[in-house]
Amino acid sequence: MPETLAALLLAHTLADFVLQTRWMVVNKGNWRGLCLHGAVVLLTLVVATGSLAPALLWLTVLHMATDALKAQVRPGLAAFLADQGAHLVAVGALALWQPGLFGSGLWASHPALPGLMTLVAGAVLATRAGGFAIGFLMAPFAAMLPDGDKAESLPGAGRVIGLLERGLIFALIFLGQPGGVGLLIAAKSILRFGAVKDDRALSEYVIIGTLASFAWVLLVGYATVALLNTLPPLGILPAAP
Repeated sequence: MPETLAALLLAHTLADFVLQTRWMVVNKGNWRGLCLHGAVVLLTLVVATGSLAPALLWLTVLHMATDALKAQVRPGLAAFLADQGAHLVAVGALALWQPGLFGSGLWASHPALPGLMTLVAGAVLATRAGGFAIGFLMAPFAAMLPDGDKAESLPGAGRVIGLLERGLIFALIFLGQPGGVGLLIAAKSILRFGAVKDDRALSEYVIIGTLASFAWVLLVGYATVALLNTLPPLGILPAAP
């Protein structure tokens, strides 16, 4: 079952956070955008599992129905989390229903592949998905900042910093060095101190965003490690003594 779950998770993360275009997101309210995204979902499911099982079509239809419902509500953190939660529940339910899906597929002879799939899925969830979640969380606070604070930031710099930050933390967790997260927090605090020490609103904005970003990647990182522990080793790191 963990192998099937790893493949389904990879397919979901790629379809929603790597291969989904802005046009698909904007046009999910009509059948063309929804069907195109559904085709991407089905394709990633087939490729990741190496299977043409009919259950993958049912999962795709359920994914499209969830997205159609989401398109009817106002975008925000609650809608994003509810949407992703529903997708993950559906993925987990299919893995429980047909645990041998991956084992009967084309990639069954590659025992290390599910672990690699888990690592990639976790990295995408930690970085890309985390960026969307933190963006939705911080949007109301960003609207409250003075215009001067917004103008001083480089275009897109915050997004890149967040991706790098979450990527580094995810790597530290995977490498078994969680203590490095504390050093990263200290380094960011020092670098940000001069810019926010005299601006209470901006400092609070930075603190909220930083803590939320770190909490997100810690949750995803340790969940990824937990799933990796149920799978054959990747062979990247030496075995623990």
